[in-house]
Amino acid sequence: MSTTDRIKITLQYVTPKHLLSRLVGYFAAAQAGIFTQLFIKWFIKNYKVDMSEAIHEQPADYQTFNDFFTRYLKPEMRPLLTEQDELAHPVDGAVSQLGKINGEQIFQAKGHDYSLTELLGGDKQDAKPFMEGDFATIYLAPKDYHRIHMPCDGTLTKMIYVPGDLFSVNPLTARNVPNLFARNERVVALFETDHGPMAMVLVGATIVASIGTVWSGTVTPPTGDRVHSWDYPTSGANAIRLSKGEEMGHFKLGSTVVLAFAEDAVQFDVQLGPESVTRMGQVMARKAK
Repeated sequence: MSTTDRIKITLQYVTPKHLLSRLVGYFAAAQAGIFTQLFIKWFIKNYKVDMSEAIHEQPADYQTFNDFFTRYLKPEMRPLLTEQDELAHPVDGAVSQLGKINGEQIFQAKGHDYSLTELLGGDKQDAKPFMEGDFATIYLAPKDYHRIHMPCDGTLTKMIYVPGDLFSVNPLTARNVPNLFARNERVVALFETDHGPMAMVLVGATIVASIGTVWSGTVTPPTGDRVHSWDYPTSGANAIRLSKGEEMGHFKLGSTVVLAFAEDAVQFDVQLGPESVTRMGQVMARKAK
């Protein structure tokens, strides 16, 4: 690791990440007029954001930075390109890692694994269906579309909020901070699907102002270090059912999604590997035969 990279990692350990994230969150939610517009223009230029894909293409169309960051795309930009037995990519981003879950250990980067049970909030019963299964970790860069969609039809069974740190989740940090995705703040959504149980873990990061879901809005549990969970009915009028391609959540500033499936439930597309670019709606996996 270079000296510059070593300094970047060290700074993350000593920076007051929660305070910094709250301050950025206040600014991102503020209608700051010309300052908001200037920052959006700088962000578009600096991160090479393709605004031609957005429903509203002009910076002046957005009253706050959050409005811009969670912008909707034109529907034709992300068509569903999957057959019935195929799963779609849930986000725009790039594959960090994917493959088999070794018992309950998930591969993060060379020399680093982390616990599936810990990732999902610490309850072994929540983790048990996914042991020896398959996982995919997808990193969303600042330039990416930051709404999260369903890879397949699913019925929500449980949501878990896990408090934690707010390290960056970029590739450099993933290679050098042990247990990264199981130590950062995160929201876990568990679903029943035609492909078996599925977990979608929305991982927070430095200056991520918030994580939201379509059924609960912004997830803001009481302050403290306790894990919070909510169970949902799987039948009847109050069941939360989401279709493949339907929005399920969003990040306000970039982060990572970790997906987990049961053993022998899915087969990832053979072309996928670390650093593969993902586009919401394209084929991610197929039902295992």
